[in-house]
Amino acid sequence: MKTKSQVILKIHLIISVTTVVPVAIIYGFFPDLEFELFPKTLDEHNFYKAIMGLYLASSIVWLLGIIKSSYLKIALISNIAFMLGLGFGRLISLFIDGTPTSGYLFGTFAELLLGFYGIGIINSKYYKKH
Repeated sequence: MKTKSQVILKIHLIISVTTVVPVAIIYGFFPDLEFELFPKTLDEHNFYKAIMGLYLASSIVWLLGIIKSSYLKIALISNIAFMLGLGFGRLISLFIDGTPTSGYLFGTFAELLLGFYGIGIINSKYYKKH
């Protein structure tokens, strides 16, 4: 990325990849390391590994969008859906289930911010020039 407009177009994808990949690894292999997640059954371990796979696959799409301009639109759209899906799901949980740990509260804010940033980018002059 060389220009200001490229940074504006892709910074949230870079942030997403650099945060989602480590979280995916933690969910898949060390869910109790940073989060209050303690899988006990094989099905629970399988569930977290599946989530890890979804997170890693999404990150690959975003990485392609960062590297190749022909993948930028799908990377932006998938990032918006991923982030807003997580963010709104967490908001629903916040209202129905109560307040989670601070890591999940921060995650809710960050996911909503990144999702709305993506919407702003798709509707911006920077994307239209791209």
